[in-house]
Amino acid sequence: METLKTQGLTRRALLGRAASAGALAIAGVGFIAAPNAAWALEVEVITPQQMATILQMARDIYPHDQVADRFYAIAVKGYDSDANKALVDAGVAELNAAAQAMGHADYLSIGWEEDRVKVLQTVEATVFFQTVRAGLVTGLYNQKEVWPIFGYQGESFSEGGYINRGFDDIDWL
Repeated sequence: METLKTQGLTRRALLGRAASAGALAIAGVGFIAAPNAAWALEVEVITPQQMATILQMARDIYPHDQVADRFYAIAVKGYDSDANKALVDAGVAELNAAAQAMGHADYLSIGWEEDRVKVLQTVEATVFFQTVRAGLVTGLYNQKEVWPIFGYQGESFSEGGYINRGFDDIDWL
């Protein structure tokens, strides 16, 4: 891909192009843009393709349609580091090899979530998969902006505890 500078793209043109391209646009060196929202993620150590793969993997491991991609991006941004480069290089290569063994070009090219989950199941015992899965538990669910989506009000100790703060407001029981 050409870089943004040589293409002469503005942010608006990039996001417009990304909207027509699919779920995530890998737009040059070190840059991933969301087609349906005003966020982008720059990577410095790993490739944009690897980060897009980890983002898709994160959505497939913990799928929440109501949670925006930007929250997943925040959760996996830490993999863009020198300390994680070898893990990401090997893990994404292994994930893509598993996808190729099932007849796909790579993990990102798999259109159906069900098919991506089958690929993930073949690599779920790997260190890469387990590291990403475990990291998402805190990386995704510890974001205060995500809590209202799930109906979590946050810690209650400073507010006097749950008995005085919605203990019995369950409407689904």
